[in-house]
Amino acid sequence: MRIVKKQIEFSEYDSIDQLTEQEQSLLSQAIEVAHTAYAPYSNFKVGAAILLKNGEIVIGNNQENIAYPSGLCAERVAIFHAGATHPNEPISTIAIFAESETMPVDTPITPCGACRQVIMEYRQKQSTPIRVILKPQKGKIWIFECVTDLLPFAFDLKGLKNQN
Repeated sequence: MRIVKKQIEFSEYDSIDQLTEQEQSLLSQAIEVAHTAYAPYSNFKVGAAILLKNGEIVIGNNQENIAYPSGLCAERVAIFHAGATHPNEPISTIAIFAESETMPVDTPITPCGACRQVIMEYRQKQSTPIRVILKPQKGKIWIFECVTDLLPFAFDLKGLKNQN
């Protein structure tokens, strides 16, 4: 037996002012779209803004449903929107913002497992990294240079090919 370690790396910023203008703009759009999320049950609103390689920005927010599994996270709303409207345009960065009216959100909220897998699917499809920017209502901002740091053991095509 041997122990194998896998490390991740991310950058931490104290303020949005420390980010580049492009990152600030992308994050501002994620914040703005979070305010219009449909979250009447959890009061937990999430906004996502995706920067495409061509410079266009695609947005999405979480959409809840009384039958909880029927809702959809902001990240998947945005990424599926990008995939439907810009099917061949690579994704450069996704910025994600979370807020709540009922509890403090003071640490970055990472995407759920399903959203991580979906973002990874697009990273694998385009064969280039997808940066991830995470910002809570108040607190530090985290930037991951690639979604692989959030899902180091993603399910991928290699896993399917090994089954044959």
